[in-house]
Amino acid sequence: MGCAMRQTIAYLAIIFVSFLAFSFHLPAAEAQSGYGWGFKKNEEHELPEIGKFKQILEEYGAYYADDSGEKELYLTFDNGYEEGYTDDILDVLKKHDVPATFFLTGHYVKSEPDLVKRMADEGHIIGNHSYHHPDLTVVSKKSMRKELESLEEAVSEVSSQEDIKYLRPPKGMFNERTLKWANDLGYIHTFWSLAFVDWNTGNQKGWKHAYENIMDHIHPGAVILLHTVSSDNAKALDKMITTLKKQGYQFKSLDHMVMKDMLPRPIYGY
Repeated sequence: MGCAMRQTIAYLAIIFVSFLAFSFHLPAAEAQSGYGWGFKKNEEHELPEIGKFKQILEEYGAYYADDSGEKELYLTFDNGYEEGYTDDILDVLKKHDVPATFFLTGHYVKSEPDLVKRMADEGHIIGNHSYHHPDLTVVSKKSMRKELESLEEAVSEVSSQEDIKYLRPPKGMFNERTLKWANDLGYIHTFWSLAFVDWNTGNQKGWKHAYENIMDHIHPGAVILLHTVSSDNAKALDKMITTLKKQGYQFKSLDHMVMKDMLPRPIYGY
């Protein structure tokens, strides 16, 4: 088995663990050393419930959605390796003038420097998914710092983006310690409020499957997590963006969400 194939299988395996919660539509169980991100899905186009996670995220300034109620959406992609669809996805985003955030690993940056450069050149945000994709809840602060800073350095070497602000923890694993450490290191944890099992390249189900999963669970303020290895996503993205814009949604960057959250909310009535 070749090195590239082993890397692909390993990445798929660790991604599978983080998505078990979505298969059962229940919050992920608390791990011995941390939590696995999860939420309660609904088809009423409402903000998903996250239970006890809400207080924890608020305490450490982490995000999973925009709770303002405005019809604004945030596209994010996790990139651990390349299957040949990212150029197509970038073409669609450019066509519709839609910003996105790409959370990258070290393997991706090292193997796809031209794509990383294109992401930054076309105005997208590059986020930190760590260099080696470890569970950050079981490493030391020193190791976590090295994982994040190594990725940031790699990105700055191949693109115009010198600093990284947003962190998506590998496998969706987190705890209060890693949230605090991220803050200490200048990062904002960014989870998601809409996702489905799209990463299995051997079990793609056609563009309609991806399109319907998104449309069935879309809600104002959604942070949408997709994987660029999915041929279904690449084929569905154009129609999805077109339909959502017709429904009155606007696509914004994570910077917009964070800056808006810092502004005082309007008070209606007396």
